[in-house]
Amino acid sequence: MHTDIKPDGWIGRLPAGVRPYALLMRLDRPIGTWLLLLPGWWALALAGGGVRGLDWVLFILFGIGAVIMRGAGCVINDVWDRDLDRQVERTRARPLAAGTVSRRQALLFAGVLFAMGLLILLRMSPAAIVLGVLTVPLIVAYPLMKRVTWWPQAFLGITFNAGALIGWAAVTNDVPLAAITLYAGGILWTLGYDTVYAHQDKDDDALIGVKSTARRLGAASRVWVAGFHAGAGVLIFAAFVMAGAGLASYALLLLAGAQAAWRIYEWDMDSPRSSLVTFRSARDFGLLVLLAALV
Repeated sequence: MHTDIKPDGWIGRLPAGVRPYALLMRLDRPIGTWLLLLPGWWALALAGGGVRGLDWVLFILFGIGAVIMRGAGCVINDVWDRDLDRQVERTRARPLAAGTVSRRQALLFAGVLFAMGLLILLRMSPAAIVLGVLTVPLIVAYPLMKRVTWWPQAFLGITFNAGALIGWAAVTNDVPLAAITLYAGGILWTLGYDTVYAHQDKDDDALIGVKSTARRLGAASRVWVAGFHAGAGVLIFAAFVMAGAGLASYALLLLAGAQAAWRIYEWDMDSPRSSLVTFRSARDFGLLVLLAALV
């Protein structure tokens, strides 16, 4: 069975009352946290001029904040989608879909997580605080997009890469063109990897009427995903140029591009397992970009 919920692992050893909330936050699957966090870390490194100018307090705060806010987003997503999740093989065992957590309990938990995220945000610059608050409506609205547009992955990109703007603002209290360019590159990156992710559920989604780029692009998805990644690479490279990066950074960006190209070439669109593996490889691309920003 192709499912999000695994019966083994460290989550299974948690107390019974805690386990459903850890699963709601997807703590057993940190890939989403990485993908939310990395654009913010890119911005912190670029705005600070590399590792020597990096604000390590902000770096750690972004790490903690990504865990909390990704968890809050997952809870909100499952509240909206609990009825749909029951109809999809991969998601029907999620706590809200399975009934192990009530809607009221989930909403209270989401409120606690948002409050924790706000406490972290208040440690940052005024511009970063404003941008962080503005992302909350996007987080709440994102799960609805699959009902109204074939491009919910684009909306996820707009939401998930806000860290690129917040991170730059946290360092400089400003959002220069380099930050906006980095943000735009992140949106295209997300469009690519989340289209791959959506191919896991395309058959179930077709049955229940859920929209996605995987269904919209169909057999042409590989070409489109390659194009999204190419566009992301160009924009990210441009942001590095604007930030005054050096040759070592550009070499690492080329390596990141080669890694992404290889994974797309190897991807089997009709295999849920291959789609999941290819999706998870997006973290490796992001880490190479981070290394490029640090040097």
